[in-house]
Amino acid sequence: MPTRTDEATKTGQAPDIDGKLALGWREWVGLPEFDIYRIKAKVDTGARTSCLHTFRTEPYTDSGERRVRFWVHPIQNDLHHVVECDALVLDERNVSDSGGHKELRLVIETRIVLGDTEWPIEMTLTNRDSMRFRMLLGRTAMARRAIVLPECSYLAGEPALRTKK
Repeated sequence: MPTRTDEATKTGQAPDIDGKLALGWREWVGLPEFDIYRIKAKVDTGARTSCLHTFRTEPYTDSGERRVRFWVHPIQNDLHHVVECDALVLDERNVSDSGGHKELRLVIETRIVLGDTEWPIEMTLTNRDSMRFRMLLGRTAMARRAIVLPECSYLAGEPALRTKK
């Protein structure tokens, strides 16, 4: 079992626990379909759905499909690096934030990369400027795939670089 050192340091090699990916309380994540190959995410078992920081969203319809164009500052405290993204809208859901405030959010699906593992997840879009992490990785995205070791950080390592599929 990894030992706790400095919280900014990777706290050990990720053990294989019953074939599940071991994650710390924060991890580097890749979202290759949006050309975001490294974004810091808080692993949040208290959040049902994963969430991505967007500072601007523009829902639109194309050939009868609901879509959303959105802009992301993938690096905390860096307002100069901007990534423009586009995705199919799966749903709209009322989501309660950690303060209990409800907000209607667009839901999209995309592929997530953690270390050398990749799978599809649903994510909501909202402005997280006041939050420490640009992304939350919720429990639905981790279900049956991962185990969380809350005393550790960055167990999955850097996301393996991949191109859009």
